[in-house]
Amino acid sequence: MTQKERQERSREEIYQAALEEFGTSGYDNVNMERICGNHGISKGMMYHYYSSKDALFLLCVERTFAELKDYVEQHAELLDGQDTLNDIREYFLIREHFFQQNPREKMIFETAMLRPPKLLAEQIHQLRAPIRSMNREFLRRLVGKMPLRPGLDQEKATRYLESVGYFFQNVASCYYQSGKTGTDLHAVLEQAGEMLDLFLFGVLRQPGCPADPLQPGNGPDPAGSGGAA
Repeated sequence: MTQKERQERSREEIYQAALEEFGTSGYDNVNMERICGNHGISKGMMYHYYSSKDALFLLCVERTFAELKDYVEQHAELLDGQDTLNDIREYFLIREHFFQQNPREKMIFETAMLRPPKLLAEQIHQLRAPIRSMNREFLRRLVGKMPLRPGLDQEKATRYLESVGYFFQNVASCYYQSGKTGTDLHAVLEQAGEMLDLFLFGVLRQPGCPADPLQPGNGPDPAGSGGAA
């Protein structure tokens, strides 16, 4: 084994140890001594490669972001573009599927996004830039296929859908934080999908839009107002 290969193996060993600790105990409960002690890593080797706990946490964040981005890009290619609403919903859910399979990365991601160490917030923001760009580009392409209402340009619609993405994140995060497991997640995300439909299409019938006579409240309007509010 060459010296370079030994160094790479040592770095990977330290990374896997840090991933396990940060991904199960969070940032605040981890220190360098704990990582070394729990995983049989000498302090000399640890400090030869990484000078601080913060450096290790940023490494875990960077690799989590990179793996998430690769996963999302790979699975987003399977969306066929035939059903815009479904594609948006499925795109938002790809991330949650990744975290179902990778719970340690999920904790690291949530720590970085929801409660980042104050001194690392700007660095974490920079590390996330490729994911933000990927999300924006995907939504921009979908918006280009959507029949937007008059006066609404593609850039505004894209920003709006980005904000809707945070709703999906919160739904899934609340589910996981409740400690539930099993198929209930499917029902929760189905409800989120219904909310996405409302976000996109609203709840008020626009003037000139034909009413569905089978829906409550869409019968003849005795006041002659046409049902418009």
